[in-house]
Amino acid sequence: MASLPLDAIVHLSDLHPKPEGKTFGYGTAGFRTTGNILGSVLFRVGLLASLRSKKFDGKTIGVMVTASHNPEGDNGVKLVDPRGEMLETSWETYATSLANAATTSKLVDELRHIVAVAKIDLSKPSRVLYARDTRPSGAALVQCLEDGLRAMGAQRRNEGVTTTPILHYLVRCVNTKGTRDEYGDDNEEGYYDKLSNAFKKLMAKPPPPLIMDCANGVGAIAAQKLNEHIGSILQLKLYNIATTTAGVLNNGCGADYVKTTQRLPPSLHGVLKPGERGCSLDGDADRLMYFYLDEENNFGMLDGDKIAALVSSFIVDLVKNAGLDKQIEVGVVQTAYANGSSTRYLEKRVPVRCVPTGVKHLHHAAEHFSIGVYFEANGHGTVLFSPSTLDLLRTHEPSTPAQETAIKQLLALSELINQTVGDALSDMLLVEVVLAHRAFTAVEWDSLYTDLPNRLVKVVVPSRQKFITTDAERRLVEPKEVQARIDALVRKYDGGRAFVRPSGTEDVVRIYAEATLRPQVDELASRLSGVVYDFEGDQSKRPKEYL
Repeated sequence: MASLPLDAIVHLSDLHPKPEGKTFGYGTAGFRTTGNILGSVLFRVGLLASLRSKKFDGKTIGVMVTASHNPEGDNGVKLVDPRGEMLETSWETYATSLANAATTSKLVDELRHIVAVAKIDLSKPSRVLYARDTRPSGAALVQCLEDGLRAMGAQRRNEGVTTTPILHYLVRCVNTKGTRDEYGDDNEEGYYDKLSNAFKKLMAKPPPPLIMDCANGVGAIAAQKLNEHIGSILQLKLYNIATTTAGVLNNGCGADYVKTTQRLPPSLHGVLKPGERGCSLDGDADRLMYFYLDEENNFGMLDGDKIAALVSSFIVDLVKNAGLDKQIEVGVVQTAYANGSSTRYLEKRVPVRCVPTGVKHLHHAAEHFSIGVYFEANGHGTVLFSPSTLDLLRTHEPSTPAQETAIKQLLALSELINQTVGDALSDMLLVEVVLAHRAFTAVEWDSLYTDLPNRLVKVVVPSRQKFITTDAERRLVEPKEVQARIDALVRKYDGGRAFVRPSGTEDVVRIYAEATLRPQVDELASRLSGVVYDFEGDQSKRPKEYL
């Protein structure tokens, strides 16, 4: 019976010792912290990815080295399961325990434990496909990952520098090749061909050029390649494409900058003209934020909530036009961070579910609908077509030309959308298709509903574990007295809504507040921050703005 290759594991592990006093945690985004302390983690992720592949009888597992929208000095790594989905939750515990094994000896003990508990046949082959974004620390971290893969004897496929969504796409393509679920050609060119061919089927005439802020990240490289495929229909005007300039990644640009500051990236001042629309990617191109200037030069932001509203209503109409609204249920999944106005808008049109924060929760909930739309307010999201829905669309006999057209458009949408994960480029093409079919300007899109003023703040606390939530993270179970004070405060404000939840990655508590008027929101957020600080903060360091 096969056993762990202990000599290779021990030899290479000793080259990547765990930093003393540092604790790592595998969360929604995988491991993420300062890039220069992640070497041991990457080595151990290589070991775990190999075991995960063996668990699936040699199916290919993905590994992406990225820290997405984080500052350039950070980095991270996450594993991707065979269908391009996030790592199964139960294995997150294995990842955390491996990363925190203090010595090589304890690391070996953890590996043996995983093999025994997960019932892994070590005689099976292991295959791992991996890539990284443009961060300076990425190349060295990939070498650490490769040592882990080499120690386990895994077959390796290095995709170099690419976007997170392309990595997810490739993993599914490799694992479905030659099956009835074949997803596409398992190379980057296959990705661009699939998206661009579907886009061309759905677009009748060219829209105005689109200004795109690429966050000085890997999305700039991908957008340039995409432009070569779709430029005859949609011209992308690319900005913030300095992928080799130190210090500029996600700095004053990108989707997270636009969402958190609710303003135009400084580099686009004077570039975006009144009446024009633009969009921002984040550092690894899995988030998308749209924006525009109206004729009076006022900035407007179109976030993930607005994208969900635009896309879901369009799909609902296509399903009705296809004569399949009794057989296909379209639903939307949100988190507590969704603006209250967006939820009310959607609930009048489609079923809406609220789930805890994190892509894995949204993705799994969306799978319960025939066509599930999920977007976080931060711009990360996609649309999932269930296998039975795709079979129905492929086999249904339309009774009118209008039904036939709608079915063809739904099938083209299923090809245009990257269904493995949120994909800023795929989502951008989807938005452009809907805007063209609706003949909407960005201003008209924004007028679907009016966002309630909202504020997101965070309070540093000694231990976020003391804050326990329920009801999709919208209420605190512990501390009870904090939730009681939240309820009392919210009742004082017209249209008030608020929640407090612990961060999944750092010792902070995040506070979301919304109300009818901006001054009320600012005051409510300030008072809620004070409530949290009263319970858990150092009063000597209490900021003056916390009421």
